[in-house]
Amino acid sequence: MKLRPEQLQGQLRKALAPVYLVCGEEPLQFKEAVDAIRARAREQGFSERQVLEHTKDFNWSSLAAEAGNLSLFADRRLIELRLGDKLGREGADAIRAYCEKPAQDVLLLIQAPALGWKELKTKWARTLDRVGVILEVRRLQGGALVQWLDQRLRAKGFTPTPEVAALLAERVEGNLLAADQEVSKLALLLEPGPIDPEALRAAVADSARYDLFDLSGAALAGDRARTQRIIHGLAGEGTAEPLVLWVLAREVRMLAAVAFARRARADLNAVFQTHQVWESRRAGVIQALERYSLPYLWRLLLECAAVDLAIKGRGEGDPWTMLARIADGLARGVKRQP
Repeated sequence: MKLRPEQLQGQLRKALAPVYLVCGEEPLQFKEAVDAIRARAREQGFSERQVLEHTKDFNWSSLAAEAGNLSLFADRRLIELRLGDKLGREGADAIRAYCEKPAQDVLLLIQAPALGWKELKTKWARTLDRVGVILEVRRLQGGALVQWLDQRLRAKGFTPTPEVAALLAERVEGNLLAADQEVSKLALLLEPGPIDPEALRAAVADSARYDLFDLSGAALAGDRARTQRIIHGLAGEGTAEPLVLWVLAREVRMLAAVAFARRARADLNAVFQTHQVWESRRAGVIQALERYSLPYLWRLLLECAAVDLAIKGRGEGDPWTMLARIADGLARGVKRQP
């Protein structure tokens, strides 16, 4: 069965399914779902936990072998299968075969943050859906984010007015990790009970937090204003300059590699895999390439090299000013040339 994150606790209280698949790119809901399944499994006597990491050379026969092994220490076991970017035919067949006959006294928890919506329509996913639980977590926006924040505040004992959750949503800009931190901060600063916008403003300074990957996402989307807000936010929070350069340079290198492969009519999937671009991001990358020419991306890479020298004290210029210029260049782009 397919569940939304808010439905998981109710399902876990009823009975544990033999297989759970948690997928999606939103990190807070993903972590909380996995933690909830682990906790319930421990309560139900699944005292031994084993982890299988799906890497490039992963042997899929180990899934069936591990599930069939008898444990000397526990009667019930939790096996966590952490999927990489590309499942492949062999992996799909192995998971489908397992789901057709799940091992007794084994709970299989599959973690797949990079799994795309197309994969959920394949045979192995449909088989898992019949015997287990599929939980998909996606980044919340708009009304869904406001509702999530309202529920989070109420869980801490607050009774928010309708404006409070909307104001908090505006401040955290869709970052659930930042939102959770702010709700926890409010629980420390204020007594449980009614809370209105004035109380919120008095308790919490403007707290829109940006992580490094918000920067690359805003730049790739062509949002110049938000890109600059994030850059200034990272600078104000004291983020290490080499980390910001690493994120920007990695994005520019990836775009240049895809643009080069596209011009040469090469296999883009191989380039995406090399640069670890998840399937959920690939359409956005292809769309963004319309704003760039290959020489333009090469010039941005030269600017990244200049920032690296400035950070190390071997070149001229203020690193943050140069980083802001690169980020804006990535967001602005130029018309792609044939």
